[in-house]
Amino acid sequence: MSSFPLLTVTAALPAAGAILTAALPAATSARRRDLNKGIPLALSLLTLALAVVMAVRFKPGGAHYQFTESHSWISTFGIGYTLGVDGIAVVLILLTAALVPFVMLASWHDADPVANDSGTFERSRRTQGFFALILAVEAMVVLSFEATDVFLFYVFFEAMLIPMYFLIGGYGDRTEGEDARQRSYAAVKFLLYNLLGGLVMLAAVIGLYVITAQQGIGAGGHGTFDLSTISQALASGRLHFSPVAENALFLGFMFAFAVKAPLWPLHTWLPNAMGEATPGVAVLITAVVDKVGTYAMLRFCLELFPQASKTFAPAILVLALIGIVYGALLAVGQKDIKRLIAFASISHFGFIIMGIFAMTTQSQSGATLYMVNHGVSTALLLLVAGFLMSRRGSRLIGDYGGVQKVAPVLAGAFLVGGLATLSLPGLAPFVSEFLVLVGTFTRYPVIGIIATVGIVLAALYVLVLYQRTMTGPVKAAVQGMRDLHLRELVVVTPLIALLLVLGVYPKPITDIIDPAVGHTLSSVQRTDPAPPHPVAVTAATQTTTGGGQ
Repeated sequence: MSSFPLLTVTAALPAAGAILTAALPAATSARRRDLNKGIPLALSLLTLALAVVMAVRFKPGGAHYQFTESHSWISTFGIGYTLGVDGIAVVLILLTAALVPFVMLASWHDADPVANDSGTFERSRRTQGFFALILAVEAMVVLSFEATDVFLFYVFFEAMLIPMYFLIGGYGDRTEGEDARQRSYAAVKFLLYNLLGGLVMLAAVIGLYVITAQQGIGAGGHGTFDLSTISQALASGRLHFSPVAENALFLGFMFAFAVKAPLWPLHTWLPNAMGEATPGVAVLITAVVDKVGTYAMLRFCLELFPQASKTFAPAILVLALIGIVYGALLAVGQKDIKRLIAFASISHFGFIIMGIFAMTTQSQSGATLYMVNHGVSTALLLLVAGFLMSRRGSRLIGDYGGVQKVAPVLAGAFLVGGLATLSLPGLAPFVSEFLVLVGTFTRYPVIGIIATVGIVLAALYVLVLYQRTMTGPVKAAVQGMRDLHLRELVVVTPLIALLLVLGVYPKPITDIIDPAVGHTLSSVQRTDPAPPHPVAVTAATQTTTGGGQ
């Protein structure tokens, strides 16, 4: 157990920052407004520094869970404040902490007061409230990655919905045609879908506790929610689920995570939420919050319910495959830039979930790396798209044309984000997508082959999007469009650098991930399929040929 509560401090810093920022008095001038923004930005950078310390101090060959903290919370029901991180959690915490400062910088003016019809400024959109909600989301996501108590995880898994609801419904898009009713609809749909998933999961969490209590797994012969205790009891045979109970519990957990991820056909809230949210909040949704769902599939579904995971894996793979093709097809036909990126994300999440449930070393390492790479590439594409839309005031692809002639740096950054989205070799997503496809093919060759359709369609929707917005004659509405300025360059430059570095040299990330993936596969008692031995194949071919003669 760590003497310094690094995990608690990493999550507490943005949580305290959210409270401090929300308590700041409303700004009465632009200078005071910038100060109210600078405080949460500084706190997010401190959180990033702690996440970097965590990643540097993490020992891939060490204990499975590191920096552990354990304190009794509600001892009567075996609920504890227990934290710990493995390699998968570490890289996702680092991703979250890295993206939040970029989101804040890119969203610097998204919550500024706007003039109403009478020419006066609205005072309901308190700037610091927007940034406080972002910090609150960060704190809850980080705690979700750190929690090793099932009930504690559930609390923050659900709690993050509240600040996200207000970010979508209260600070929505400001482009032309933006409708407050559509924004409210998107926020309510997001909340109801995820609350429904959470309620189903709550029933499964209670069922898990009841079974551990019946079998005396917890301290004093009571039940427990401690993930390590339950996993060890399963491995030693002290805890046993009946097939019906394990399947039911798995489906309860999986349903909630499939809504959050999102997995087809539970995805329909995502295009609405991303379409109506500001670009920065859309990044939080798809690059940060949704990763909690895919992470939890690895952490809870596979480790707690190994037999059920293998039972339902083929069905989940089919749903993931449908999501890959379906999301890509709908992205091709979109007229709205943000909805196109939303459907592209549904396709990408299909690849991630496919990699998880193919249950090979390559596929799961690729799926975890994909979570990181997708977060970076989607953040770049969405934020640059946000800069573009803030200049023109429209989300419609048809309202643009010839942008590269008037804003070449913006167009170049948009192109890099698009090429990363289609997994161009040399950029980070290519490595993870390749690992997912190769790993899936070794166990499920048909699914692996069909999934490549998603790559072809990705090239189509990305290149068509770029062609229609950036090339061709310069439309009158974009004639005077300015290029990226310093603050925006500070946002896009590190993201582009990350995509290039991780595309060429992903080893620092995979070295952290691989031991955790190996532990997960051992939990479900899965090994990589053995490739056919060349000698055996040659002998079989000669026998067949000889028999024919």
